[in-house]
Amino acid sequence: MKLALLVAIALYLQDIPLKGNRVCDTSLDPVSRAKAIISQFTVQELINNTVNESPGVPRLGLPPISGGLKPWYIWSLHGVASSPGVTFAPSGQFSSATSFPQPIIIGAAFDDALVKSIATIVSTEARAFNNFGRADPRWGRGQETPGEDPFHISQYVFNLIQGLQGGIDPEPYYKVIADCKHLAAYDLENWNGNSRMSFDAEVTIQDLSEYYLPPFQSCVRDAKVASIMCSYNSVNGIPSCANSYLLQTIVRDYWNFNDIGRWITSDCDAVDNIFSTHHYTSTYAQAVADALKAGTDVDCGTAYSLHLPDAFNQLYSSLVRLGYFDPAEKQPYRQLGWSDINTPPAQQLAYQAALEGVVMLKNDGILPLKKNIKKLALIGPWANATTMMQGNYQGIAPFLISPLQGAINSGYQTTYVQGTTSSGTSDTGFAAAVAAANAADVVIFAGGIDETIESEGHDRMSIAWPGNQLDLVSQLEATGKPLIVLQFGGGQVDDSSLKASKSVNAIIWGGYPGQSGGAAIFDIISGKAAPSGRLPITHSTSPGRTYMWYQDTPIFEFGFGLHFTTFQLSWQSQPSSSYQISKLVSGAHGHIDLAPLDTFNVAVKNTGKTASDYVALLFVSGTAGPAPHPNKRLISYTRLYGIEDGKTTVAQLNVSLGSIARADSDGNLWVYGGSYQLTVDTGSGLLSHTFILTGNSVQITHFPQNPSNS
Repeated sequence: MKLALLVAIALYLQDIPLKGNRVCDTSLDPVSRAKAIISQFTVQELINNTVNESPGVPRLGLPPISGGLKPWYIWSLHGVASSPGVTFAPSGQFSSATSFPQPIIIGAAFDDALVKSIATIVSTEARAFNNFGRADPRWGRGQETPGEDPFHISQYVFNLIQGLQGGIDPEPYYKVIADCKHLAAYDLENWNGNSRMSFDAEVTIQDLSEYYLPPFQSCVRDAKVASIMCSYNSVNGIPSCANSYLLQTIVRDYWNFNDIGRWITSDCDAVDNIFSTHHYTSTYAQAVADALKAGTDVDCGTAYSLHLPDAFNQLYSSLVRLGYFDPAEKQPYRQLGWSDINTPPAQQLAYQAALEGVVMLKNDGILPLKKNIKKLALIGPWANATTMMQGNYQGIAPFLISPLQGAINSGYQTTYVQGTTSSGTSDTGFAAAVAAANAADVVIFAGGIDETIESEGHDRMSIAWPGNQLDLVSQLEATGKPLIVLQFGGGQVDDSSLKASKSVNAIIWGGYPGQSGGAAIFDIISGKAAPSGRLPITHSTSPGRTYMWYQDTPIFEFGFGLHFTTFQLSWQSQPSSSYQISKLVSGAHGHIDLAPLDTFNVAVKNTGKTASDYVALLFVSGTAGPAPHPNKRLISYTRLYGIEDGKTTVAQLNVSLGSIARADSDGNLWVYGGSYQLTVDTGSGLLSHTFILTGNSVQITHFPQNPSNS
């Protein structure tokens, strides 16, 4: 199959129309090479190639991308996924791809190196699929949600994009072209009568600058992502894909999104929605014109081709940077094949990602299970989950280790009873579940939410445990047997009653743990491995506020996570008590927001008896800058690996000026003079330090203002 694809490309490029075309001149820059092709397009051919089902231009030797008329994108949120641009074989080669945990659990690992390693494997497998005509490399799904904190997400995507694209703005070739989405303030799907297709997000410039846009800035300015997707919603009255302030003023001008082979695409049919659901224009043609003028290069849909005869784009420069017009034998990425998919290192990394992201929320000492525990009752809708563990935007996994299989592989005599479904109301399965519990040494209930409850296009109206799952848990509690609750799903559910109940001995959050999820979870339960994940979102009784602004006491706070051991924290050396703002700024090079404030070194000693990883989270709080002031903000983190009992490891926490800066009402970042308090970790017994920034406050960024408001 590989030979057939490469021969087909070679034959096309030897056709007379391209034989002397400058697209084949590797001494030229990608834009010049692309223009050499595009100048030969007819108007109709230009129109045909402005949409995601680009047919190519056969008369010029340009076949449809991926060898057939299909959309040129791959969903690769947490592995190569079944998507419009991907074809899985029914069996044998290219019938599967490594299925990593969902980003929400990868985010819980707080491990930037892990993120980059996962993205590297995903892009390798995506390119291997492409080399055999089974995928297009121009659209890697950039992110879904690694959590609620903008600093954390910014670091996550910075590493993710490097792994996907093969580095920061790699030369001469991209590995794949990644896409960061959805720009901007894309906060809901369909909630209380508000649809994402017509929702208008009213956001202050301060919030745009301080909360909604930092991850995109990290994508575009710092990681040099090759594409951006504008979202369905409007921002302050203007649909995102027609919003020149977002796409031109901020993305292209402020973040310098003008390099070779970089472009903006709409979400699918978002250009159509400018007219049809937002009613921003009076005609489809005007909607298309507004999107083009605002800077939307690609229409994921049909609006461009149907309603604007002179649509034009220069996407072929990205194909040049992917090496489509250069000899395959000179390109390492074109050599990837089936042997590079689901390799032993990829399998180990999928397991490691699940293991690092699992969060222990409660433990009265039952975990890890003692060696004399032999018989388990494994009950609940997630107990034998397989494809459910992948979440959405998933591919075909080479194998799936369910919680049930994980328990069996760990050597437990396991009785499985479903008992109920995720949102079921029937109690006909309760009796069998209780009978199994009575016969077991330990009862494990595996439940939560899944894709039937949280999915694209749908929002929940309640964070209560769905259906009658907690009713079944209550009956299991009544047996008096030790009870562990495994909670799955991406969004939070209200664990108040479980946390308070003395009959619930432990709670473990597992998110969507991917192909090795069951193995990772039962390695923790059995004590073969130690939990070290931290919650990337706040678990509260009244959702709608991040930990930075939440005023009540959360059920489990952002960054919370228990261990099988204890740690003692201390400063390796006492940090400075004051910094002079003018000196900090004068020593900066390049982007001032990336310039260092200091590195805070924390000695982490394992004072327990179990070797364990440890995630060091550094927060800052204070009253400097404009009110209101956030409770605290995450400004640095790192993961320490395998700290043996009695041993000490040092966490180096690098803090930039941008991470301690605040935005004013115009979105400009300032380093404000005043008192700041650092805290390491969450909960009680925190390690803390107070320092003062002296001198006049200094503006370190100049956030662009909306020209239409001038």
